Amino acid sequence: MVNALKRVDLPTLGSPTIPIVRATAKVYCPDNWLVALDFVAIDFETANSSPASPCAVGLVRVENGEIKESLAMLFKPPSPNNWFQEGNIAVHGIRPEDIIDAPEWLDALPELLLFTDGLPLIAHNASFDMGVLKHSAAAVNFDLPNLSYGCSLKMSRKTYNLDSYRLNAVAYAIGHEEFQHHDALADSDACARIVLHMADRHGVSDLDGLLQSTNQRLQTLVV
Repeated sequence: MVNALKRVDLPTLGSPTIPIVRATAKVYCPDNWLVALDFVAIDFETANSSPASPCAVGLVRVENGEIKESLAMLFKPPSPNNWFQEGNIAVHGIRPEDIIDAPEWLDALPELLLFTDGLPLIAHNASFDMGVLKHSAAAVNFDLPNLSYGCSLKMSRKTYNLDSYRLNAVAYAIGHEEFQHHDALADSDACARIVLHMADRHGVSDLDGLLQSTNQRLQTLVV
């Protein structure tokens, strides 16, 4: 089992169009009309420029349009990419001493997959996060199951008219301003909230409807 596991209560979403509120450690849509919106938002941070150097992950599971549970883990990047680059430290603030007691990536990976429960993965700039998952699994000879994923960055470009579609810019645009950008859990939480907001904006009740409305489709992670 992974010891460096943290489950986190979630702050309240401030959204101009979808009144998502906080209640008993979960965020939900009061009318519960997003009844088939199921996915897991995911965000990785890496120790260096290699996609096979994950050192942190944040995941937020959404079921029936409700943010149900969150998971954050620190772990040691797999060899030979188990070193930290100053530029990456400057971005996310994770240092080598922060992972001294953290599990190995090979031990954390099954816990990550268990949390996803076979749901589609959604990431903001999914090509990065899915690249990290693919290459870091290969680094430890781990056979990933079939995984489907979508990109909230691409969907947001078909939903909003913004100067920037970076995660923090889109989050600010929907009213979610107070979060620690480049913290893996905070970023995955923001991603989940953006997807919920986009579904409301397009008037759809499930992930398939949102994908169709934004001219996107789920991809399969090819390993």
